[in-house]
Amino acid sequence: MVPLKIAVIIGSTRPNRFGDKPGKWIYEEAKKVEGVEVELLDLVDYPMPFYEEPMGPSMLNKKYSNDVVKKFSAKVDAADAFIIVTPEYNHSTSGVLKNALDHLFPEWNNKPVGFVSYGGVGGARAVEHLRQISVELEMAPIRNAVHIPGNILFPIIMGQAQWTAETEAGLMDNAHKMLTQLVWWGNALKAARNQQAQ
Repeated sequence: MVPLKIAVIIGSTRPNRFGDKPGKWIYEEAKKVEGVEVELLDLVDYPMPFYEEPMGPSMLNKKYSNDVVKKFSAKVDAADAFIIVTPEYNHSTSGVLKNALDHLFPEWNNKPVGFVSYGGVGGARAVEHLRQISVELEMAPIRNAVHIPGNILFPIIMGQAQWTAETEAGLMDNAHKMLTQLVWWGNALKAARNQQAQ
């Protein structure tokens, strides 16, 4: 059986960021799920320009002018489902993540997406914006998410605490619920895409 391919996207690129900690954690947790193959897509490794194509990605048919965008496109196209790790900046997601989402269109279509967020109110406002964006990209945002609260986030970014196994244990229940739902939708939509392609 061909495994379900999940891409974990880390949506922050700033120095001394927090996002790589939950990003690497959820990547490792997803790898434990039977029947899946997981890849980490860190936007640090995909320095795309601000969107500058002459047409929208829905009209470009994956013919991008920028080599980094082409590489990112291939990775996203190969994935069956996504976990987006997002900060909350000013009640929304990061500019670099929004830019990455905007660069592509058909590669996202008919695939589920789950979220791991952090920031004010656990990054919930960023996730709400991302749900709307995901629908416009013809994705299927799932209900369950992992919201990392301020009492975990702020001591770590202020250098007063560390990301530990205890930190992860407190997030595990929500992570398992999200992964279970993501895999179910991932397999269902993959089957539907395969049937449509026949």
